[in-house]
Amino acid sequence: MSDPGERAATGPHGNESTSGGWTGAVRRRAVSALPPDKLLPDTQPAYMASWIYVFGVLTVASLIVVLVTGGVLALKGPAWWHVSATGKYVNGLHLWSVELFMFFMVIHLWGKFFMAAWRGRRALTWVTGAVCFFASIGTAFTGYLVQQNFDSQWIAGQAKDGLNSVGIGAFFNVLDFGQMLMWHIVLLPFVLGLLTAWHILLVRRRGIVPPIGATDPADGAKAASAPAQGEVS
Repeated sequence: MSDPGERAATGPHGNESTSGGWTGAVRRRAVSALPPDKLLPDTQPAYMASWIYVFGVLTVASLIVVLVTGGVLALKGPAWWHVSATGKYVNGLHLWSVELFMFFMVIHLWGKFFMAAWRGRRALTWVTGAVCFFASIGTAFTGYLVQQNFDSQWIAGQAKDGLNSVGIGAFFNVLDFGQMLMWHIVLLPFVLGLLTAWHILLVRRRGIVPPIGATDPADGAKAASAPAQGEVS
């Protein structure tokens, strides 16, 4: 007689693929899409030694500093980063990490553009990276608006006229500090973080794009997994 626990694990018809219910199905789908050796690889192709591949990692590293320092500033408030010496220091870290983030991201974006990084079924990887760039511009813009100084007031006044001229000033009021603060510390960082995570997972799944003319490891993996000629799959 079979064990009831074994029947529950294998399902009513002895089919192991149905074990675990929907949670087991989600786990199997996730492992199939992102195997551990792809999610956290311990080896990389030789062309990864090129400096152009470093700027993606530098972009993510600077983004982490941006988010951490920005979170501290949001908790402390404008009076702290304008008056306190520690607040000014954290504000400086936030500013320069943003500058480095935009610098690294532009180099990364242009490097991948001239490398045609959408090759090998990587179009969605390229699109998510490009959308991250535009989301970063909006995040940086709202950051300038919430500095609470004369610089931010001048920028807001100029931006108000520009946005009103295209008819969206009623929906995006740059003179409203509370609205701009929420855009800067909640909505846009959430979108940017979500897109960044999606972009990195796509890179892990499809692999790093090789230089033009180099052999794509993804093609080799597909060829190895395909059945040989005359072999029944």
